[in-house]
Amino acid sequence: MSVTPLPRVDDPWRPVELAQGALVMFTGRGGGVSAAPFETLNMSRSVGDQASAVAANRRRVAQACGLQPEQLSWMHQAHGSAVSYARPAPQGELPEVDAMFTDVPARALVVLVADCAPVLLADPEARIVGAAHAGREGMAAGVVTELVTAMSGAGADPARLHAVIGPHICGACYEVPAELRARVAGQEPESACVTRAGTPGIDIGAGIEAQLARAGGRLPPRRPDRPVRGPDLADPVSCRS
Repeated sequence: MSVTPLPRVDDPWRPVELAQGALVMFTGRGGGVSAAPFETLNMSRSVGDQASAVAANRRRVAQACGLQPEQLSWMHQAHGSAVSYARPAPQGELPEVDAMFTDVPARALVVLVADCAPVLLADPEARIVGAAHAGREGMAAGVVTELVTAMSGAGADPARLHAVIGPHICGACYEVPAELRARVAGQEPESACVTRAGTPGIDIGAGIEAQLARAGGRLPPRRPDRPVRGPDLADPVSCRS
């Protein structure tokens, strides 16, 4: 497994090749039509934004991918570890999962995040892509491991997977009570950390990297200056071409 460097945080909307035949793109908060307090590229239907604005924003993202809106797959994210196969679904019916994968050409998998980490995977030989929403609870529950397992069952090989962990809150900033850190570390030990203030913290990215490594990948050394979240970065899209 190889991990692709994160695209520049000041250059959203630029599709980059994760693996042959698989592109990823991170959007920014700008470039949409939503009014305050959702300005401007809100793509969530569950936060009180106008439905027409959300639909227009989703059309813009689809267009940036070179796709139609119906070619984008969405999830009802629940901070768990459930995984589903992404296929065209009736409008309004979303699987309650936090990861999905597909081998359907020209289908994009979308993850909505705030502080949580988006994780995008691709096996160029099997032509399978996957996407996971990995927050504190999902990471602890092993959502990334479950996604790799599901993709492997469909023909992917963990040794061939290319991965990118998108922008997310860093361990140096993510302060939590000591009891919460201990509970999460009991499920994923590598996630326990200390914040820059010297208080208990959770490093979501470290936990995800540990799960990817256990899945059979060889990861590069972790950099302390690794970019985590730019002020204008929002949501990632993974597309199989």
